[in-house]
Amino acid sequence: MKREELVEYLEGLLQPASFRDYCPNGLQVEGRAEIGRLVTGVTASQDLLDAAVARGADAVLVHHGYFWKGEDGRITGMRKKRLGALLANDINLLAYHLPLDAHPELGNNAQLAAKLGWLPEGRFGEQSIAWFGRLPETMAASALSDELAQLLRRQPQMIGDPERQVRRIGWCSGGAQGYFEQAIALGLDAYVSGEISEQTVHLARESGVVYFAAGHHATERLGAQALAGHLAERFGIHCEFVDIDNPV
Repeated sequence: MKREELVEYLEGLLQPASFRDYCPNGLQVEGRAEIGRLVTGVTASQDLLDAAVARGADAVLVHHGYFWKGEDGRITGMRKKRLGALLANDINLLAYHLPLDAHPELGNNAQLAAKLGWLPEGRFGEQSIAWFGRLPETMAASALSDELAQLLRRQPQMIGDPERQVRRIGWCSGGAQGYFEQAIALGLDAYVSGEISEQTVHLARESGVVYFAAGHHATERLGAQALAGHLAERFGIHCEFVDIDNPV
């Protein structure tokens, strides 16, 4: 398919113009005009780019791309090597940050709920990125921790009473610990995100709301995986999710 066709489709699907983001969404580095082989992943690291080159990819589509607000814009060191790999091999780089967190079906948060059978009821947080809802049945926090570990292949860090009964839950992939106070105000029993901060521990202990830090990378594999499957089915191109191991 044509690069412009893919970019146009993703613009319509993910609606990046609806978000105030910290990076440009969409085509970040232009490569060849025809795309038949696509590699998706969480972050456009050198390892992912090397994997894309080895697979003969025409494009790489990620959640975490380049050109973040406030970062040093000079093309030196690692940035030079990464961009050099893309340009030398004529590979397109597409990145969708908040749009891939928020999408109602393919997004990281939607996929987390779907795979664990959670029942979404609403949104909260900045730009309504975070979700809240209910578990299909009440369970102890320790049992919920085990379910998360089985899905994400990583034991979450849990702050709170393991025997706390959880039914109402909030969740937001990645570095969304800043929404925890809003989750507490909603009267939730537990909140799941990717990361945790020092003050999060005290909020969990004092509120009684169980906090799960399930991993930034781990909670954000799901959207890229789902998007790869969607694009392969819709356009018949070869789409492969490549998971670059990351313990965070």
